Amino acid sequence: MRYPQFRQLLTALTVLTTSWSCGAELTCEGDWCGTAVVVVGADADVLLPPVTQQDVGIAVSDLLFLKLADVGPSLGTIGDADFVPVLADSWQFVDPLTLEITLRADARWHDGAPVTAEDVAFTFDVYRDTLVASTASSRLDRISSVSARDTHTAVFRFRQAYAEQFFDAVYHMRMVPKHLLDTVPRGELASHPFGRNPVGNGPLRFVRWDAGETIELEADSGFFLGRPGLRRIIWRVTGDMPTALTQLVAGEADVLNFLGGPDNVQRVEEAEHLRVVDYPSSVYGYVQFNFRDPDQPAQPHPLFSERVIRRALSGAIDRQAIVRAIFGDHGLVPPGPVSPALWIWNEGFEALPFDSAEAGATLASAGWRDSDGDGILDRAGRSLAFDLLVPTSSTVRRRAAQIIQDQLRRIGVGVTITELEFNAALSRARSGAFDAFFGSYGGEISPASVGEVWSSAAIGGFNYGGYRNGTVDRLVNEANAATDATTARGRWREAVQAIIDDAPAIWIYSPLMTAGVHTRFDNVSLRPDQWATNLWKWSVPTTRVLSRDRFGN
Repeated sequence: MRYPQFRQLLTALTVLTTSWSCGAELTCEGDWCGTAVVVVGADADVLLPPVTQQDVGIAVSDLLFLKLADVGPSLGTIGDADFVPVLADSWQFVDPLTLEITLRADARWHDGAPVTAEDVAFTFDVYRDTLVASTASSRLDRISSVSARDTHTAVFRFRQAYAEQFFDAVYHMRMVPKHLLDTVPRGELASHPFGRNPVGNGPLRFVRWDAGETIELEADSGFFLGRPGLRRIIWRVTGDMPTALTQLVAGEADVLNFLGGPDNVQRVEEAEHLRVVDYPSSVYGYVQFNFRDPDQPAQPHPLFSERVIRRALSGAIDRQAIVRAIFGDHGLVPPGPVSPALWIWNEGFEALPFDSAEAGATLASAGWRDSDGDGILDRAGRSLAFDLLVPTSSTVRRRAAQIIQDQLRRIGVGVTITELEFNAALSRARSGAFDAFFGSYGGEISPASVGEVWSSAAIGGFNYGGYRNGTVDRLVNEANAATDATTARGRWREAVQAIIDDAPAIWIYSPLMTAGVHTRFDNVSLRPDQWATNLWKWSVPTTRVLSRDRFGN
């Protein structure tokens, strides 16, 4: 995307960056300095947690809105021992089905109003409301109610006891202000002006959002968990990875959270003002098949409703070659819908093997032949060809799509690549108007995320292809209901293997995450579930900054 205003802003940023690099004196407030410019490939969708779905929107919202508690360094999700308080001051299970959480008395919304237990109860109701259609709603199914016992005590009541009760209560919801949103019709929340001009309770305050260009946040100097390390964070939208990387290397941006392939990593390593920061990955990229005819959704897809075709296409793609070509040593081939951040990652899953000759023989036995000599297999007058939807914001997926296109062409399968701007591609995927969608899923650290994409309950959410499998649904439910890690582990393994065997998608890659970060920042840490969560704790020591910060801070 390119707009006149964006070019003007970029020019201004370049001028200020030049001043910063030429030794002008830094202006600080005591020992508090620093602006971070984060460069991203796509704009946010909306800044209201219950309805935010796009990666940038989630990252920005995490700095504006807080959870009750968060996972600790171990990223453990079972029990409550590894969790750290955020809005919560303390908690206790009164009985196996009742959790009481006491809020901090000093927590405030950015308009000065206190954060109360009424906000907690209201937030739960919003997330669970079918008119809101929050993607996190299914993770709250086993919480029967949330109520306010008094101003600072929220009471959670569960339908059953299970291993991740506390995790579900505190991790999936970012609190939203009842006093500002309780009169808004639930079906209008996603389009309400609040989502473009939010009032949060986090370490950063919202300043402005120039659509398609920048989102600016400033630190809340009186934040109850301590003053943020940075005074300002600006998210700049570029539209594609090459532009983002160029701006980072040129000193026009400070942070790029995912570098992609080895060539990009090398460019950052060679820039004296940058460093490469490795962090665990919770992401996998996959080609998801649509089980419904995109033109007649009530009918099965003419190709992908057949399991033999899905499995043959999976076996025809050399995923290891794709990972090597794009990531070098910085990527892995996932066996199925799991990432290295999940504690079930090393469960000995049996992935469908790469064997293009066997894939071709399988298709031939199913009646597919090149009867007209055009190089594409056909059967009963239909070509074995489909459209692959790819977002332009992802250089990785665009490159991988081209390799997939070439590999499938070798066995007589035609692939047309359709590239759309990220939000347009996502909108089409959600509507079901596609044959196959090259998606990327991540951010969750619980195996329950498997069900959020690949169970029947996820249709209408992340299950864009409308995949249904009764065995998978049963195993997901049993895994979620387990009260101990051993039982949960066994059920999750069975569920994932059943999905792998049924091939509703082709799991292409799981990147080993590498970020490019300016060397002037201290306290740099990035998380696999949401990399920007700790961004407010980064800092710029005055002893290190020898020239003017590009925004005069």
